[in-house]
Amino acid sequence: MGAQAILAFLLKRIALSIVTLFLLSIMVFLGGQVLPGNVGRAILGPLADQRAVDALNHSLGLDRPLLVQYWDWISHFVQGDMGTSYIFRAPVAPFVIDALGNSMKLALVAFIMVVPLGILGGIIAALNVNRPIDRIISLGGLSATVLPEFVTGIIFILIFGVWLNWLPIAAVWPPGSGILTQIYYLLLPALPLFLVLFGYIARMARSGMVEALDSDYTRTAVLKGLPWRTVIWRHVLRNALLPTITVIATQTGYLIGGLVVVETLFRYQGIGSLIFTAARGKDFPVLEAGILTIGIVYAVATLIADLLYSVLNPRIRLGTDQ
Repeated sequence: MGAQAILAFLLKRIALSIVTLFLLSIMVFLGGQVLPGNVGRAILGPLADQRAVDALNHSLGLDRPLLVQYWDWISHFVQGDMGTSYIFRAPVAPFVIDALGNSMKLALVAFIMVVPLGILGGIIAALNVNRPIDRIISLGGLSATVLPEFVTGIIFILIFGVWLNWLPIAAVWPPGSGILTQIYYLLLPALPLFLVLFGYIARMARSGMVEALDSDYTRTAVLKGLPWRTVIWRHVLRNALLPTITVIATQTGYLIGGLVVVETLFRYQGIGSLIFTAARGKDFPVLEAGILTIGIVYAVATLIADLLYSVLNPRIRLGTDQ
């Protein structure tokens, strides 16, 4: 019964993800069509003859009906063919794959930094509810969450890159650099992401801890005479961190998809920077493939989060059946 319920739950989530991605593909395609400017003109330049511009647009298939263009794009995309870049006249897939790999490196550095510290901050705040340390962590995390990445990024560049000269201000490491050197170059761009995500993770961990500390099973464990440390580690944390799993997994999708500002600011060649460059150059195949790839990453991360949460907390999975 448990395995069947998990399978049914998973199939529902997959179906929902497919529908969401389908709607996203339509929005991305139509959004590319309404961007101002002419693709042929953007490629050939402002002084090119109009006949050459029209001929280029025709060769790219941009004068076909929108429905035909959409079907041609999406039918090839689901087969792994992301199309050909208008600007580079080369397959889009290698550009997207390389950029996504770079973004995942940056996301991993930020992830390793923020997850343990965010959970630790939430635990400390919960164990000191309504005390100054709780207010500092909660208010500080909330304030950091609402600050735009370009603001905190510029501040970090000035402090750690210019004044203290501790970290490089551009995330461009020398060719052939090892993993430690790459991490060193990624520390500064990871800091703005850390601030954004710390507040979410810390608040969720705090909320779960406060609820678990006030639960019947915690009071029972205390009445049995168990040491407080044992109560925290064996009973409270196991249940308190369940909601945090969902936040961590969904924020993984954000780490990949929300990097446009950070990557542009630090001149990092990731998926966000690629999308920005493609939008500015009217390179629709790259733009559409990049955004839809981010949507897929986010959908997969959310699916994993839902699956983990349902496995670790069967009451959520079976709540509608009881």
